[in-house]
Amino acid sequence: MPRLVRDRITWVIYLQLALWCYFLYGFGPVAPLLRDELHISSTLAGLHGTGFAVGGIVGGAVIPALTRRLGRHRLVWTGLGLVSAAAVGMFTAHHLALTLTFATLGSFGGSLAVNGINSALTEHHGPSAPAAISEANAAAAGVGLIAPLIVGLTFGAGLGWRTGLVLMVGPVVLLAFLARIRIPEPIAAQANAHGPDRPLPRTYWLAFASLFATGSIEVCLTLWGSDVLRDHANVSPGVATAAVSTLIAGMVAGRLIGGRLLLVFRPTRMLLVALGVSLAGFAIFWSATVPWLAMGGLFACGLGVGLHYPLGIGLALAHSDGQPDLAAARASFAVGISFAVAPFALGALADAVGPHSAFLLVPVFVAVAAAAIARLDYVTRPPSGGGRSSDRRRSAAAPTPPARRPALGG
Repeated sequence: MPRLVRDRITWVIYLQLALWCYFLYGFGPVAPLLRDELHISSTLAGLHGTGFAVGGIVGGAVIPALTRRLGRHRLVWTGLGLVSAAAVGMFTAHHLALTLTFATLGSFGGSLAVNGINSALTEHHGPSAPAAISEANAAAAGVGLIAPLIVGLTFGAGLGWRTGLVLMVGPVVLLAFLARIRIPEPIAAQANAHGPDRPLPRTYWLAFASLFATGSIEVCLTLWGSDVLRDHANVSPGVATAAVSTLIAGMVAGRLIGGRLLLVFRPTRMLLVALGVSLAGFAIFWSATVPWLAMGGLFACGLGVGLHYPLGIGLALAHSDGQPDLAAARASFAVGISFAVAPFALGALADAVGPHSAFLLVPVFVAVAAAAIARLDYVTRPPSGGGRSSDRRRSAAAPTPPARRPALGG
């Protein structure tokens, strides 16, 4: 069984991802607050998801060139610097054009950071990479868990949600000065032997499709879940904003549990189970008319949602044919497109039929993801017979990941 070794590089990477997720999850539930504050429609408020999408798509287009020019280490820190700038800018922005601009900037910076982080974990941990990515996202979601709480508390205290969001800048600056370690760069031999522009395998695009669908599920829940709590479960605006933390709490638990199970079971099967758990939790959340049951359903939904991205990106990188940086960059398109399509579509539906009915779009995305992953599981299934069952399970998803590279000091 592969063993996950957490060295200094691993812990620094976990912290970097956590800082991006504070911004991501802190900003996620404020769309209804912006709608009320700026006196705009749900459709226009949903454009902030589109801004996130544009940032991710642009990032996916330029990341391969930036990685070759800057290297992963500087790419990640540049990304976190841009996220911090977006948080500061959002603090002073009180016009739709400005809030959209800084949402886009933050997403662009986040795509740079996440790309470098996922690629580094994949090469650094080799066969244990899926577990490392899941655990990294669990740690990040753990920090993201407190972000909606802080944003909701500062809003309820009259300080405004922007105060809660901008608090992430201090830890970024502190980590940048204190971290004396460099993120692993692409393996030189591999980079020289294979150009970054080789076509990605067909199996990669099945993982890509699942990332689009699961990204749509997550962004719908984080951006508009508080609206359903307000309108259908009779939760106050401030409490509904903070209550999105129940989704993230479920995500943390799901990722911690999944990280262990991924050392044993096929990632495709794990993702199918996670999608089923998400659907069951969503059914409780969507049908509940009392706060405690709706929040319980949101937590249950988070148990599955928490594994969607780590498993999806892990499958995409495993099926990259030895091109993790290119695969991660292209995966930014999937996430970016989901941020563009899903919130805007859900916001437009909410204006037409109300947020509760509009949320039936989420099971559609679950079905799309399940279809893509079921196909991927089928075409990558190990041949029956021969070999131990544990060996067949660990053949998971794909081509063998690159060998673990030695640690690099600062």
